[in-house]
This record gives sequence, structure tokens and C-alpha cells, in this order.
Amino acid sequence: MARKSLKDLSGIANTIARSGAKPVERSARISAPALGALQGSLAAIREIDPELIDDWGPIDRLTEFTTVNTDEDAESFDALKQSIRDGGQQVPILVRRSKTEGRYEAIYGRRRLRACRELGVKVRANIQDLDDTTALLAKGLENAARRNLSFYEKARFAEAIRAAGYDAATVRQVLNLSKSGHSHLTKVTDGVPTEVGDQIGSAPKSGRPKWTALADAFGAKRLTSASALKVLQNNLAVGSDERVELLLKEASRRGAKQGGPAQQVVPIAGVSVKASRAAVTLTAKKSGASAAFAAWLEDNLEDIIIRSHAEFEKMNTQDDS
Repeated sequence: MARKSLKDLSGIANTIARSGAKPVERSARISAPALGALQGSLAAIREIDPELIDDWGPIDRLTEFTTVNTDEDAESFDALKQSIRDGGQQVPILVRRSKTEGRYEAIYGRRRLRACRELGVKVRANIQDLDDTTALLAKGLENAARRNLSFYEKARFAEAIRAAGYDAATVRQVLNLSKSGHSHLTKVTDGVPTEVGDQIGSAPKSGRPKWTALADAFGAKRLTSASALKVLQNNLAVGSDERVELLLKEASRRGAKQGGPAQQVVPIAGVSVKASRAAVTLTAKKSGASAAFAAWLEDNLEDIIIRSHAEFEKMNTQDDS
């Protein structure tokens, strides 16, 4: 089957424009080629059984990544279902024909598709023959014309596009990014463990500075995946932006502890352990009461460290599970 080129985004843009969505200020740069001719797409709208539609491509909304559904997410989805129940589906989703005869792939509109599926009604869909790259651009255009992705959602969407095999130039085109803007997103997805991001959620009010600070905290070992997840599990009732703040506070607390004055402990006579931000130092005097122990320690130190490290790894694995 022939796939349409980028110029055929005009039909998709037409559907978005007729739906009443207000574009964001920067959307002109994205949609200008697509808005050149606003005709024809409404003729491609059909009512389709939701069970005939499969998901396609990288997921853009973080609620679809996460296992944590906030009350806000639930209320928003319930409101969407109620709106469709009362007044019908006003804005069609975008689909393309699948390689499997009689089936379709959803490019965008997954929440509307899910709502129609749960309501047991057919979904209004704009059927377009799109290649993969054009489909990604359509998804980016739809996001720009409706509710902008949060900073972290953009970061995860960019990561998903790359994981699907597309180059950095395509990522920047889909999300309307500069090279530096893309670099900022990559720093966050490289620095913040995915499982932690899943538990945080979209954090719509948390922008680049907070997410970059969080990535830096993981890079500096002020936070680990295990310690971050423990904080989040103890605060499940708060929203996603509050979760970011809690982790930043935890990182700050740990950083202050690590940056404090060196502390020294003397467990036995002649043996001391000194801990500072830079190192942990063990000293055993080879004279006096600790002489024999110091000689034994020197002979067995390598084995002691190896066994202690193995025990640490075992404990750390249990914490992460």
C-alpha cells in the first residue's frame, strides 16, 4: 500500500482545525506546511468498531507509560467518557489501515478510543494512509494543537521515538525541538531511571530546571533508584509535581549529609574509621594493643572487602526488587 508524504498532513491539520482546538504560539512552525490546503479529510471519517483498532508507535502521554494512576488522571478520563456518553464523540481520532486486513492502527486519540471501547460505542476515526514518519509528525502536530506535553512527557516521547529506530532529526521535527532542546530532554531520560519516572508521572508543572536537577542528583549518587522508589512508595497520595519536589528535597538532605564534616569512629583501641564526603578511611595502628589485629587485617583485607561487597550487592538487589 502506498503511504502518503509529509505534504499530505494537510488533511490531518484540517480535522484538528475544524475541531476547535487552539494552537499554541509555536505551532505555526510545525503546522505551516500542513495547513496549506484544508480540505478533504472529513470525507475520510468513518465510525469503526474500537475492537478493530490496535495501538501504534511510541506512546506520548505518560499516563500510558505508568502503573500509577492519580485521582486527577481518573477524573479527567471519567469526564471524557461522560462527555462522549452525553454528546457523542466530537473530535475524531486518527488511524491508518493495518497490514492485517480489516484492522486499523491508532496514530493519536488513544484516550478517546479507550473511552469508546469502555462505553461500547463505535469510534469516529479519520482514516489516512500514512508512513511511519508522517504518522509521528501527525502525533506531534496534534499535541501542539491541543494540550502540550509536559517536559518529562516530551523527554519520554523523544526517547521512545529513538528506541523505535528513528534518528535525532526526526525526533526534533516531531517535537519541534532545537538541538539544545533535544539535548536537555536526553539528559533527563539518561539520568532519571525509567522506573522512577514511571512512579513520578507527567508532572505538568515541573519544567526543565527541576528535572535537570533531579537527573544531576542521580548522577551525583545523592539518589539511587532504590532510595527514590522508597520515598515515592511512602507518598503515593501526592500528585506528580509534589513527587518531584519530594525527591529533590531528599537529594538535598542526602547532599547536605554527604557534604558535612568528616566523622571518626574508634570501634576498638588503635583502630579508627573516618568518613568524609570524599572517602572512607580505615586506620589500624601496627603498634600497641592493635598490632596483632593490624597484621591480620593486612593479610586478609582483600578477602574481607570482596565478601563485604558481595553482601552489599545482594542487599542492593533485594532493595531494587
